Amino acid sequence: MVKFRTMLDPDPSRGLIDDADRMTGLGRVLRASSLDELPSLWNIVRGDMSLVGPRPLLMQYVPRYTPQQARRHEVRPGLTGLAQVSGRNALTWERKFELDVQYVDHHTLRGDVRILLATVGKVLRRDGIAAGSSVTMPEFMGSPTGPRRSP
Repeated sequence: MVKFRTMLDPDPSRGLIDDADRMTGLGRVLRASSLDELPSLWNIVRGDMSLVGPRPLLMQYVPRYTPQQARRHEVRPGLTGLAQVSGRNALTWERKFELDVQYVDHHTLRGDVRILLATVGKVLRRDGIAAGSSVTMPEFMGSPTGPRRSP
């Protein structure tokens, strides 16, 4: 996947430990305006992503999914999705996965158009960019309720 790099690598010797410290100045601007997603358009043109679908997540999360959460991979990942227009990073991981699976089970062209239109509004209002007091979503460590899939 093609992405803008908005954060520096962790470097405890320079005090770059948490996401807020690792975020570059340009990265803050790109994320606040959602312009950090522009390179994803290339991924869509290549056919690796669609406009609407569950957002791609880090590969290290895959073994942590419950079987139900893993269903998000039944459709192509998207630039935006139901979870993004329902709260973005203000949602819990569990709620994001519920919305991803809801999208998998009920996606339609009409629904995709609604999500795209709602996305424009969310981006313009800058809703749900940060997760509480964090500048990014905390790492997904697995759901407390439910078994994890074996790797």
